Amino acid sequence: MVEAQTWTTRRMSNQRLDSTATADHEVLDIPVTPTADVRNSIYNVGSHLSPNLLTALIIASWFMSNIGVLILNKYLLSFYGYRYPIFLTMLHMISCACYSYAAINFLEIVPRQHILSRKQFLKIFALSVIFCFSVVCGNTSLRYIPVSFNQAIGATTPFFTAIFAFLITCKKESGEVYFALLPVVFGIVLASNSEPLFNLFGFLVCIGSTAGRALKSVVQGILLTSEAEKLHSMNLLLYMAPMAAMILLPFTLYIEGNVARITLEKARSDSFIVFLLLGNATVAYLVNLANFLVTKHTSALTLQVLGNAKAALAAFVSVMIFRNPVTVMGMTGFAVTVMGVVLYSEAKKRSKLQLTTH
Repeated sequence: MVEAQTWTTRRMSNQRLDSTATADHEVLDIPVTPTADVRNSIYNVGSHLSPNLLTALIIASWFMSNIGVLILNKYLLSFYGYRYPIFLTMLHMISCACYSYAAINFLEIVPRQHILSRKQFLKIFALSVIFCFSVVCGNTSLRYIPVSFNQAIGATTPFFTAIFAFLITCKKESGEVYFALLPVVFGIVLASNSEPLFNLFGFLVCIGSTAGRALKSVVQGILLTSEAEKLHSMNLLLYMAPMAAMILLPFTLYIEGNVARITLEKARSDSFIVFLLLGNATVAYLVNLANFLVTKHTSALTLQVLGNAKAALAAFVSVMIFRNPVTVMGMTGFAVTVMGVVLYSEAKKRSKLQLTTH
C-alpha cells in the first residue's frame, strides 16, 4: 500500500502552492484529506458491521457457496442432462482465474505475489495437475452417485492424508491418531454397503477425488516449504486456475468431443443453460473466496470443523431437493465416518501439543 503523503510534502513539492509564491488574493480552497481510518471505513466492505455479525455472515456465505456448488453440479450433470464434467471443470478454472485476477489486482484483497523462478513454476504446475484430477473426479462422481454418498466418501480425506504423508514423507503419527481413522474407514464401508443408488464407477472416481485432494495437501506442504516460495491461498489459485484450464482443454476436446459447439447450440434453444453455467462457475470461485475469508476471520481449525458440518448439511439438503432414497444403515455409516474425522482432529491436536511440550 502506498504510504500517504503529508500535506507539507505535497505542498513543498509544487512551487505554485508555496506560500511565498502565492499572491494574497489567490486563496486555494483545498478539502481536508481524510484520515486513514476514514478511508478504510469507506473502502472496507462490512466495516460498519459488528465483528460477530460479520463473521456469522461469512460463515453463512461459506455454507451457501459450498453446498450451492454441489447442488448445481449435481443438477447440471445428473438432472439437466449436461454430461460434460471435464468441460464444466474447465469453466470453473477459467472463472477462478478471472475472478482471482480481479480480486487481487483491482480489489486488492491480498497483496499480489509473483512466481520467482522456473522451479517454483514447475512446482505450481505439478499441484495444478493433481488439482485437476481431484476436481474432475469429484464432478464426474456426481453424475453417478448422490450428493449424500459423495460427501460421505469425501469425509475420508484425513485417512488418505495420513497414508500419503507416511508414503511420501515417512511421517508417522501416534497410535491414537491411527486408531481414530478406523471409524472413518468403517463408516464409509457401512455407508457403501447400504447405499441404494450405489454405482461402482461413481464410487471409484469419488475415491480418486478424495485421494487427490489429500495428495495435493501433502505435496503442497513439501513443494512450497521455503518462505520465498510460499504463496497465499488466493495467489496460488490465481496461478493454478489458468494452468488447470490449459491442462483440461485437450482432455475435454478428446473425451467430450466438440462440447463448445454443443453448448452453444443448447444455449440457442434454452438460454437457462447460460445462467446455470455462469452461476455455477461463479459459485465455484466463491467457494475459494469463502474458504479464505473464514480462515482470515476465524482460524484454520474452524474451517476444518465447518467442513465436517458442511458434509452432513449438504447431504441433508440434497436429499430434500433430489429426493434420493437413504437408509438408516447408510445414515449411520455417514455419522460414524464424521465422528471418526472429529476424533482424528482431536487426536492430531493432542499429538501436536505433546510434541511442543517435549
